[in-house]
Amino acid sequence: MDGFSMQDFDWQKIYDWIIANGLKILVAILIVVIGLWIINKIIKGFKHLLASQQIDETLVPFLVSLSSVTLKVLLFISVINYLGVNMTSFIAILGAAGLAVGMALSGTLQNFAGGVILLILKPFKVGDYIEAQGQTGIVKEIQIFNTILTTLDNKIVIIPNGGLSTGAMTNYTKEPTRRVDFVFGIGYNDDIDKARDIILEVANKNELIMKDPEMFVGVLEHGDSSVNLVTRVWSKTEDYWAVYFYMMEFVKKEFDKQGITIPYPQRDVHMFNEI
Repeated sequence: MDGFSMQDFDWQKIYDWIIANGLKILVAILIVVIGLWIINKIIKGFKHLLASQQIDETLVPFLVSLSSVTLKVLLFISVINYLGVNMTSFIAILGAAGLAVGMALSGTLQNFAGGVILLILKPFKVGDYIEAQGQTGIVKEIQIFNTILTTLDNKIVIIPNGGLSTGAMTNYTKEPTRRVDFVFGIGYNDDIDKARDIILEVANKNELIMKDPEMFVGVLEHGDSSVNLVTRVWSKTEDYWAVYFYMMEFVKKEFDKQGITIPYPQRDVHMFNEI
């Protein structure tokens, strides 16, 4: 079998096609040049828009790249169609390939989409203390596919963004202030008003506890062994635990000094003699 030779080409047909479509080719080249110039302008404007909206730096390169590729693909398809090339089969093959890849990477794509949503909507940021997907910790890093938390005992927790973006979440540090709640039990023989005054006196001594909103102490319930007083005070979010530990310690100390008892669970047993 003879080898392939350049002479096998029908150069006359190629020449005739170029002559017949020369104007179209020139117009197509012009469309590509102008189109690429317009796309560059659009991308630059898009980057400035993202910067003005303070979009996360992790997300900006991805959005810019995705927009650029999408616009260039649309330009390429438009030029090919203009030249009279049938793109139906190509688009069908491309769509089938995209579907197959999407099904194979469904979990990964879900996490990717979740990461994009988190970076755009910003329900939390690095440094926030959150609870989500059964995990609690401080946000260390927000990646495209995963969010990394550091627990209070310094363990690393990696949460896929898919479930994180669609599930329930509690952000403990989103707001600048938080309410700190306590329940202090006193004996049934103790003076409720005196116990209330002691709690308020202890709270007023701590500068981290806010005076507005006003502090509140009230009877929550009559428990099995104690009268339970609910106490609600407000503090800055970063002072939450300092206020919590302070109140738990010093209310107990003041109760002890002033004779207010904090009962432990107990049961009265009555004995009956049967004859």
